[in-house]
This record gives sequence, C-alpha cells and structure tokens, in this order.
Amino acid sequence: MKLGQATIKDIAKELNISSSTVSRALKDYPGISEETKNKVKELAKKLNYRPNAVALSLRKSKSSTIGVIIPEVVHFFFSTVISGIEEIAYANGYNVILLQTNESVDREVAAVETMITNQIDGLLVSYSKETTNFEHFKKLMNYNYPIVFFDRLPNLENTINVTVNDFSGAYQAVKHLIGQGYTKIIHLAGPENLKISKDRKEGYIKALTEAGLSVREDWIIPCPLGTSEESEKICLDLFNKPGEKPDAVFAANDVAAAGAMQAAKALGLKLPQDFGAVGFSNWQFSSMIEPPLSSVSQPGFNMGEQATKLLLDMIDHKTEEAFKPRNEVLETGLIIRKSSLKKG
Repeated sequence: MKLGQATIKDIAKELNISSSTVSRALKDYPGISEETKNKVKELAKKLNYRPNAVALSLRKSKSSTIGVIIPEVVHFFFSTVISGIEEIAYANGYNVILLQTNESVDREVAAVETMITNQIDGLLVSYSKETTNFEHFKKLMNYNYPIVFFDRLPNLENTINVTVNDFSGAYQAVKHLIGQGYTKIIHLAGPENLKISKDRKEGYIKALTEAGLSVREDWIIPCPLGTSEESEKICLDLFNKPGEKPDAVFAANDVAAAGAMQAAKALGLKLPQDFGAVGFSNWQFSSMIEPPLSSVSQPGFNMGEQATKLLLDMIDHKTEEAFKPRNEVLETGLIIRKSSLKKG
C-alpha cells in the first residue's frame, strides 16, 4: 500500500544522487554541501515528501493504541462517545489516548502531531469549531493513515465518517413545537462552518415551511459560542426590540436553549405557556432544570462504538474495502419534557 506521494528513492533518482545522501541532507548531516542540501529539501517539498513518524509508524509493529481528538471532554455528548470508543477498543486489545482541542485549530494541529509522533495506530477525530482548513488531516490521508471522523463531517474527499441525522432531529423538534401551538419560533444556530449547524438550520426551515409559517432570516440567529450567557443576551436583546415577539426557541444545543429560557424568565414570561424551548444533545442537566428541557437525543455511545469498529478494521486489515469512503448516519430521538408542552 502506498504510504506517500514521494520517497527518498524518488528524490535520489530525480537528482541522480544516492538515497543515503538524500537522507543525510534531509537531516542536515555534516559533510553534505549546502547546495546539495538545498536541492534535496526543495525537491522534497515539491514532491510532498514528509519524513515524519507517519510512514515510520506504518512500517513498524503496531502500538495497539488509538488516538481520539475531541473539542471538549466536559461536553456530555462527547463523554458518551468516549465511553463507546473505549468499550470497543479495550475489547479488542487496544488502548486509548485522548486529547482535547478546546475548539482551537492550533491545539488540534498540535494534537495530531503529538499522536503521530507517538506512533498511534489510527485516529478518531471530531474537529474544532475553528477548523476550516483540513490540510493537517489530508496529509495523513495521503499516507493512507487510518482516520475516522465522527459527529462533524469535514470538508474533505474520500473520508470515513460516522454522524447523526441532524436534519431529521431538528425537523422533529420544530415540528413538535408547532404541534404544541407555537408559531413564532426563533433558531439559535451553531457555528456556520459546521455541517451539523447547517443541517439543524435546514431542518428548522423545513418544519416551518411545511406548516405554512414564514421563515424570518432575522430569527435565525448565530450563537457560535453556544453558551448560556451568549444566548441569554441574544434573546433579551430580541425581546426588547419593537415589533413581534417570539414564543419559542429551537437551539442548536441545550446550553443555548437554557440561556433562552433564563431570558424569558427574566422578562416575567411563563414557561411553557408563554415561551417554549427545545435544545439539542440531551445534556444531563436538561432533565434537572425548571422546567425540564425538551431535547434531541444523539446516540453518542453507539457513535463511539461504530467509529471505533471502522477504525480497527482499517488498522487490522488495510484492505480496499476497509478504506472505502463512506458516511454512516445514526438516527436521533426527541425527548419531550415540560419546556415545550404548551398543551400539557
């Protein structure tokens, strides 16, 4: 199986020098002229030669360790995914190393380098909100390095992914609100560069359109941080504007939905009579606040299990079928609680 787009032999042949000279030039060994070093390094860059641990790790014996890169360990959804990952990994004799990015692309790039340097057999990745350039993953894929993306679908070709049906989950959530008699529903949207955010917004739009309700662009409000403070401020500002007031919210995550509920309470609105709310992800706190928050439940544990099975298949078998691009989609479920039960 081809490991990269160029080898030391390719560079040596192109420059008509020995492979050992190329190797020493790349490592800045003494005894190699500056002219030769420069020619070797320039051609290596041109041919996308990458003398790092990726190729080495694929040539050496397995470490029986997989790496997991996630945005946040504290996120309830990701914690359930990790549980599913560990269940399958340990059952198959693999250890798991976990690194979090805190939604930082710089930390994500560093995490990838750390994993590869330590010769991890493969990676499970949910990329950060800041990530718009996926070159650090693409370079690994050029080596046929085993990677499975989960939850967040990258803007890359030929990837293997496990996601949930965010569109359907959002559609069912908003359809439920409409069925309860809410007609002026705002959407607190997630980061625009994430496909999950786009799908949830499209599900919201479809439910409104299907019910004959107008879709107001000014009621689709970016809430990129997804914090309760951010969403509370957004909703307070919206309620304080002159004109029509919303009577419900569908938020891209539960924390944002909780912030909207806090804003409604601060204005003296009764929940769910005057204002309804549905979130996404079914965080543990959702059932503990007052009123309990309706939410779209994601199969995090199953996602972790399935993503790990796919990754181990790539590592253990290295067949064309194992590396075949695909996107496995898992279904969501709507958990209905008091926050959206206007009709009781």
